[in-house]
Amino acid sequence: MIHPDLMLFALDDTREFGEKVGRHLGAELCPHEERAFEDGEHKSRPLVNVRGRDVFVVQSLHGDASQSVNDKLCRLLFFIGALKDASAACVTAIVPYLGYARKDQKSKARDPVTTRYVAGLFEAVGTDHVITLDVHNVAAYQNAFRCRTDHLGANKLFVSYFASLLRDEEIAVVSPDAGGIKRAEDFRQRLSHALARPVASAFAEKHRSEGIVSGELIVGDVQGKCAIIVDDLIGTGTTIARTVKACGGLGARRIYTAASHGLFVGSAAQVLADDALVQVVVTDTVPPFRLPEGKVRDKLIILDSAALFAQAIAHSHSGESISELLAG
Repeated sequence: MIHPDLMLFALDDTREFGEKVGRHLGAELCPHEERAFEDGEHKSRPLVNVRGRDVFVVQSLHGDASQSVNDKLCRLLFFIGALKDASAACVTAIVPYLGYARKDQKSKARDPVTTRYVAGLFEAVGTDHVITLDVHNVAAYQNAFRCRTDHLGANKLFVSYFASLLRDEEIAVVSPDAGGIKRAEDFRQRLSHALARPVASAFAEKHRSEGIVSGELIVGDVQGKCAIIVDDLIGTGTTIARTVKACGGLGARRIYTAASHGLFVGSAAQVLADDALVQVVVTDTVPPFRLPEGKVRDKLIILDSAALFAQAIAHSHSGESISELLAG
């Protein structure tokens, strides 16, 4: 893919990922400036002329040791605003991990709906298009934004990996809760097609209250099968660990988990250390900087999602349908 005429920026904290996207596109990252002030304020600006150009900006919205989610969101919004003020024709935010996407509905009285508020912030600075990977609730994401959105899925990456790894195995795809059944079913159908044979399905009971996860029931047959637990993200790891325990108790032969975003917060390294969990497969949207050396790090597999974003950028820039890309 060679697209020398598009303009690709990556803010400093996501530069490595942006460079990978650029290599797939055959495009160099455009220069920009990010300057911090002594009181914690900052500014950012492009260092090249963007007037009338099709511009893409990469920034993943996960907190890390150098910047919080809020810091990264602010920097991205301000940079997009600067691009629009500099007369960029179209600005697309490439957000590998979209922070605040989990709170997409009111679950208690007077709850915030932060997905909608964040959408309003993107629109306020003039964002024309947002592309992200595997948000918690696709419908909520699509309905929150008034600007154009596209939602990429990691299932294509997971299918390619597991179809090779488990080609001769009997498999059951497991959703860790009822809300993730559609995502897991999409993966199961794709995997079944790749293997040219049936793949079983199951889902786990899950209840969450005040941050406490409970529920041990598995609906579906996992006995004697390789169970693949599919989810959108791994946070503290309690949801995955509970499902691993339930699958193991029902006789699953080997257990894997595949999640688009590996946040690994809190005590995830201890929670996921169960020997029954053979591999933890994630994409590179969030670097696994929170995982120390040890059991979980040793069984961690990281898949490259930069090529998927590069394809989406190329389709968008050339006016092709990203939906057709996703259907493949």
